[in-house]
Amino acid sequence: MIVSMIVAYGNNWEIGLNNQMLWHISEDFKNFKNITSGHHLLMGRKTFESIGKPLPNRTSIVLSKSGFEHEGVYTFEDIQEALNFAREKGEEELFIIGGSTIYKTLFPYVDKMYLSEVDFSGVADALLEPIDFSTWDLAQEKDYDAIIEDGDVKSPAWKFKVWVKKD
Repeated sequence: MIVSMIVAYGNNWEIGLNNQMLWHISEDFKNFKNITSGHHLLMGRKTFESIGKPLPNRTSIVLSKSGFEHEGVYTFEDIQEALNFAREKGEEELFIIGGSTIYKTLFPYVDKMYLSEVDFSGVADALLEPIDFSTWDLAQEKDYDAIIEDGDVKSPAWKFKVWVKKD
């Protein structure tokens, strides 16, 4: 089973504020849906709570030590148990979707990264640990321009990159 992480982050590794995303990029949401559809999503309790419900056509796995329960969600305290659960269900590519503690804790397990690098600098209370790309190969890259409406940035510019761990 491939373990992948998918995350959008700003210029200074920002990923969230007050358990909310820092921007709204429709194309990035569509990308997320297309990539993760039909797969298992592994996340922390706070990330699940920010989403509010299991996402359609995906299996939600929450890592939590607080005894968290929610209908339609599989909760585990142990990382190996969560990974084994997905593996036993026949998952081919598991997606880690946040938050910051989960990304940091599970990074050693990651084989592939789907990264949305957003042209954003601002206040955040959730940050991604800086990534050393020297042990990764860039497999895909696409640039997106900012969307400006009435002089306001509706959607910031961003780059989508897929990285695969070097053998």
